[in-house]
Amino acid sequence: MMKRFSLILLMASCLSLASGPQCVVAAAKDNWTSVRSKNFFLIGNASEKEIRGVAVRLEKFREVFSRLFTKLKFNSPVPTTVIVFKSDNSYKPFKPIQSVSGYFQPGEDVNYITLTTEGRGDDVYRVIFHEYVHLLMDNTLGRGVPLWFNEGLAEYYSTFDASEGENKVLLGNIIPNHVLYLRDQKMLPLRALFAVDYKSPHYNEGDKRGVFYAESWALVHYLLLGNKGQRQRQLGQFIDLLKAGTPVENAFQQAFQTSFEAMEKELQGYIQRNTYPLLNVMLDQKLETDAGLQSAPITEAEAQAYLGDLLLHTNRLNDAETHLQQSLAQDPALAMAHASLGMLRVRQGRFDAARQSLERAANANAQNYLVHYYYALALSRETMGPTQTVMGYTDETAAKMRDELKRAVALKPDFLESYRLLAFINLVRNEQIDESIKMMKDALALSPGKQEYSFVLAQLYMRKEEFETARQVLEPIAINSSDPDLRAHARALIDSLKSREEQAARFKALEKDNLKMSDDGGASSQPHDEKAELQSALQRVLRKPGAGEDHARALLLNIDCGPKGIVFNFKAGERALNLRTDNFTHLTFISYTTEIAGDISCGARQPANNVVVTYRPAKDPRTKTDGEIIAIEFVPKDFELKK
Repeated sequence: MMKRFSLILLMASCLSLASGPQCVVAAAKDNWTSVRSKNFFLIGNASEKEIRGVAVRLEKFREVFSRLFTKLKFNSPVPTTVIVFKSDNSYKPFKPIQSVSGYFQPGEDVNYITLTTEGRGDDVYRVIFHEYVHLLMDNTLGRGVPLWFNEGLAEYYSTFDASEGENKVLLGNIIPNHVLYLRDQKMLPLRALFAVDYKSPHYNEGDKRGVFYAESWALVHYLLLGNKGQRQRQLGQFIDLLKAGTPVENAFQQAFQTSFEAMEKELQGYIQRNTYPLLNVMLDQKLETDAGLQSAPITEAEAQAYLGDLLLHTNRLNDAETHLQQSLAQDPALAMAHASLGMLRVRQGRFDAARQSLERAANANAQNYLVHYYYALALSRETMGPTQTVMGYTDETAAKMRDELKRAVALKPDFLESYRLLAFINLVRNEQIDESIKMMKDALALSPGKQEYSFVLAQLYMRKEEFETARQVLEPIAINSSDPDLRAHARALIDSLKSREEQAARFKALEKDNLKMSDDGGASSQPHDEKAELQSALQRVLRKPGAGEDHARALLLNIDCGPKGIVFNFKAGERALNLRTDNFTHLTFISYTTEIAGDISCGARQPANNVVVTYRPAKDPRTKTDGEIIAIEFVPKDFELKK
């Protein structure tokens, strides 16, 4: 299966890949060259001619792929660095799996493509082309397209053949393993194929995924080239409908004007005929000639810095540090090595050392946008607890992060992660919300597939109590995302919208009651008990427990954050009440008092907070906590809850 290599799976140590010092000096005596093309930056210890050949081939592929859906703009704001090794031996220490001759490593700050030009021919590029399709699709359409289409399209384009000439390429070559599998194995019903997502057995289990990949490839091949290409225009309509948030089955029937079952018969006939047409694509002009590329030598220190950063992005921290330290031993002022070392220290949780490295990087090259972005990112993670949740930034830290991110934006306006982090800071601080909404809308206009941007945007709208707009942002993800975790996250936020709307209504009702009390007090000479009236008004607006829920008047004493969740410790009357949640975002917080001080963060509450807590009691007496917490409402210390 040609999937992205998971960072968790790339923890193999240098010792398991090569003997001792070879990991450090595998390329120490080589000459390294850089080549820059329109969309790629390449370095390598291969010959300059070979590196240029790789650049031309990648640029051709990108251009041909972008012509498939003319209405889509396949932007890739995250830069892609390609490392071209001259031999399998020099490549070996940097492979995630020894059997591969090339791989793709996506990242939020930089993507890496690595390969060797030694042997294996087109097999090297099959994996790279497959994964590069995912990069472009995810950036443009995200997880909003069905998994069968994403994988089928990546397989279809993995056979891209540019050997026919400089301005001619071939698409639609068969993949023998898929053809043989479909000949011998029973197909999945299309309804089942379309239901496969990133957690399905047919995507993850070896004995089942073969039919999924083969059938997905065959279906895309048929829709693009079968029946003289009559379905190709409808495929574009299908994607447009999905982008608009139309449920998959409705989008399919509207676009193709047929049912799953009827299309399934068409596909079966296509496979049984065993005739897969090819498509010759003639390019209007030469895309990236050898003369149009910019080449330059790079130093050994720079080469080692790139190799160290590659290893950092594949989560091999010890090996990465070896190469970065070797780079700095040769050039102590090299900014890129200090920057990568700073991010390595962030991964290790050594934030003081991270700041030192990043400050040295900024002093060495203040014009590198990634240095400023990394500095802000490091500061943002210093206050992040074990649950990866941030509840607040100090004024000083927020100001420093914003300053660094604005520098990054000025240096590279199209690097969108700077905007996302800046909007996140403003979201946490509840400041500059309108400016942040504009930033995230602009970012999504450039990268509409970045669904993580949509989550930030939705939460910004929730801050403004524009709940319906937030719902419109989230619903397409909740309906069509092929990632079940993203669907669940979107649905949880949508569910919380109703709670937030109810909170806002209750709070406004309390304000109205307070105003009425004040008006009555000024207009009438009749004595009244303001405390009793406030108690009565607050009693009315507090969240009412739902089915299977309970609530209690309590003191919030401590918030214990651990790797398996968060436990809130309360004292309710004479008894201890311990309630858990997975993370802060699953909770509803609202305050009806000015007595609360400080952020809601992990640790002891000093002083303890007076609250009404709503929770779902544990049914199993053997559980370590008393239940699942749902909401915390901060109340005046003299408030008495009446059940």
